[in-house]
Amino acid sequence: MKHFAIASTILLGLTLYATAQKKKNTAALPHCYNNRAPLHVKPYTMLPLGAITPQGWLRTVLVQQKNGATGRLDKLYPLVMNHRNGWLGGDGDQWERGPYWIDGLLPLAYLLKDEALIEKVKPWVEWSIKSQQPDGYFGPAKDYPYEAGVQRDNSHDWWPKMVMLKVLKQYYDATADPRIIKLMTNYFRYQLKELPQKPLDHWSFWAKYRAGDNLAVVYWLYNITGDAFLLDLAELIHKQTFDYTNAFMNTNLLSTTGSIHGVNLAQGIKEPMIYFQQHPDSIYRMATARGFDNLRTFNGMANGLYGGDEALHGNNPTQGSELCSAVEMMFSLESILEISGDVRYADQLEKIAFNVLPSQITENFMARQYFQQSNQVMATRHIRNFDVNHSGTDLCYGLLSGYPCCTANMHQGWPKFAQNLWYATADSGVAALLYAPSEVKIYVAGQIPVTVKEVTNYPFEEAVTFSISAPQKVSFPFHLRIPAWCKQATIKINGKVWQQAAGNQVVKVERTWQQGDVVELALPMHIYQEHWYENSLSVERGPVTYALKIGEEVTTVKNDKDPLDYGDSYQEVRPTTPWNYALIATPDDKLSARFRVEKNGHKSAWPWNPEYIPISLKTTAKRIPSWKLYNEMTGPIPYSITYGMETGEEEEITLVPFGCTRLRISQFPVVNGQ
Repeated sequence: MKHFAIASTILLGLTLYATAQKKKNTAALPHCYNNRAPLHVKPYTMLPLGAITPQGWLRTVLVQQKNGATGRLDKLYPLVMNHRNGWLGGDGDQWERGPYWIDGLLPLAYLLKDEALIEKVKPWVEWSIKSQQPDGYFGPAKDYPYEAGVQRDNSHDWWPKMVMLKVLKQYYDATADPRIIKLMTNYFRYQLKELPQKPLDHWSFWAKYRAGDNLAVVYWLYNITGDAFLLDLAELIHKQTFDYTNAFMNTNLLSTTGSIHGVNLAQGIKEPMIYFQQHPDSIYRMATARGFDNLRTFNGMANGLYGGDEALHGNNPTQGSELCSAVEMMFSLESILEISGDVRYADQLEKIAFNVLPSQITENFMARQYFQQSNQVMATRHIRNFDVNHSGTDLCYGLLSGYPCCTANMHQGWPKFAQNLWYATADSGVAALLYAPSEVKIYVAGQIPVTVKEVTNYPFEEAVTFSISAPQKVSFPFHLRIPAWCKQATIKINGKVWQQAAGNQVVKVERTWQQGDVVELALPMHIYQEHWYENSLSVERGPVTYALKIGEEVTTVKNDKDPLDYGDSYQEVRPTTPWNYALIATPDDKLSARFRVEKNGHKSAWPWNPEYIPISLKTTAKRIPSWKLYNEMTGPIPYSITYGMETGEEEEITLVPFGCTRLRISQFPVVNGQ
């Protein structure tokens, strides 16, 4: 009876919200609910779509997506995304690419409250609902003969349906459409019946490594319906999933080159913490933390990602990192964050978002790289030392260069980042765990609606200001993340210092709030350095990695050779200024003297515009004449510090945010000064 009452309350709350949205009535706000017994209570719970409104530069990013490939992929990539797609009932692509696109388009549409984009999403959702068969199966069900450029076989594979489950979950969060609950309930009964005979790796190996996505939606549905069979299904899915917990704790998986596909790892790394909700054993927390530690040690890059081109490939800064790895790792970090509440996962999430996304996807969201290098001095068509090469196009900026899975999958990065800025808390409050300009509407202290508006130019500026609107005085905790890189934050309330707090924690501001209260969070950003491959160094300020500013010559190449595979055209980028610099060895306590911070006063709507760089660093460096191009990459990076290294004289160089670059050195060799 208790479970039925809770489920009824959830459905009622979300239905009221959907009705309110339809009528443009802002009086009713979205509800969210934590795990129900016996699942472990999460410290944070993601809010339904519609609760958060992106503003400032973040809204600019999302509008650029709308006007770029995200909003127009059906026109730009019609071979896969038009009416022939199997997820629209056609005889075209039957596999992952259609669901990938909608997995980013749908949250974008509802975050922007854009009716045209919402209408573009609906046919995919409607067909998926109507495709369900009496036994519970849904999705494409017929295979077709080979056709160049599309994936028309293996329609029954478990894996693509996991992506569509994510889509349908988000659709329900935005609309409370009860058909989604019916579809998922029937499909999960189908899975429970079929998985013993046709396990996750029956049709392909992808589902076995990526089933954490499936498991998360099973728990989400359980929190709504309370159906006990879902917990049995969860156990079965976990048992058939690749054992990341054992791999991270007891094997050399992450120290072995080629051991696992990079995107499989990005998606699968969250599975231990997803399962932790059903079995809150510390082993799952430990395995997740050790996984990230070892990934950084053996494969980590200064941009927050790792060498995986496609399989795991070490930490040489000329190895590639796949764009799909970036957006999937972001989603995994978001999933882990709300279950663990651990600051480190928010820190790494921001590192990827603020460095990788703006550099690997063009500002107009019309082109991207398949692979990106941390030290990237030529983005040209050429066969490099990658595990997989796609006729040398992997570093070129294009719509289809490299491989088109990223063309379909890149769209989820920014919308889901926006959707995870704010969380409801287990103690009936609100949490700001990531920082970007936005507004949130949420119930606190039971049923009191409040609105919090966040104004900031973070990640380049240090101040974050929150303005609170409430219909009455109300007591609730306001959780604020203090990043690990911040030595000491200052929290002010209505102009008076409330607390100073060290980094690497979440601070709870517990008080009675009223209309007009203002919270100011100051996160002082200092220069610090990180050690990487061959003892190289990266230069960091706050969540942003800084890289050498290199002159760029951009050439558009008309592709007459293989346009079906890699697009009609793509861009190559070549250097016009030297890049072979070494930094001068400097103790940590002397960095502020070595690097001069220049705040350029630019307030571009797109903060990573290379013409309007908001923050740059000036320092001196020495060129290493023997460090030259090799195979259109940097040659082997000189070890820091090599005895007797021949260098040039000290000269001034400029470092700019990683996200402002297409060519860069972000992991520098180090030499001694005078």
